Amino acid sequence: MLIKSIAIDDDSPALSLIREYVQQTPGLQLLHTFSDAIAGAEFLRHTPVDLLFVDINMPDITGLDLVNSLETKPMIIFTTAYKKFAIDGFELSAIDYLLKPFSLERFTTATTKAAIHFRHTCLDSQEPVEHLYVYVAYRMMKIPCSNIEYIESLEDYIRIHLLEGRPIVTLMPLKKVLEKLPPGKFRRIHRSYVVATDKVYSIHNRQVKLVSGKQLPIGYTYLSFAREWKKY
Repeated sequence: MLIKSIAIDDDSPALSLIREYVQQTPGLQLLHTFSDAIAGAEFLRHTPVDLLFVDINMPDITGLDLVNSLETKPMIIFTTAYKKFAIDGFELSAIDYLLKPFSLERFTTATTKAAIHFRHTCLDSQEPVEHLYVYVAYRMMKIPCSNIEYIESLEDYIRIHLLEGRPIVTLMPLKKVLEKLPPGKFRRIHRSYVVATDKVYSIHNRQVKLVSGKQLPIGYTYLSFAREWKKY
């Protein structure tokens, strides 16, 4: 299955480079290129794509603002001539960033990350979910779902607590990570906590005790979990 992409960049040489490299990348299709950010954003609102190459620093609207304005966000690879903008890109959960002028090798590294992410979040959606994939320190990390005890909300970030290993912090809201986990094996028990149902040792007085001994509160709106826990 092809990964459908578009590129938005006011730098014509960068667009030409992306077109050339896409032609040399199996499994990747470039639907359109735009030198006008507004026109590119309008195209995205009517045509779903899997991957967006977008320049961070453009005159009409920045790439960061453009991505923020999208109701449905595709995978993002930012392009930029300024390395200082890369951190801002990763705060939007970008797959990668390309520092201009970028080589075919560097382009391939970025698009390979996108292909891995696409495969695990899109193509394997009908298969049993055994691993959670998150970005940590600019790289994708594979976490066995069986090793997750509970997940804690830190507003825009989450902290994933493991049975073995140190907790992992990544940029993702709690609601979003719950969508990526195996259905029925993880439940939200509080506005700040999601627990693995098979890691719950006991429930008493609106407190969940986990196998590690950690105790977490059950929020008032999640009291149904206490009644339903015995089903898991």
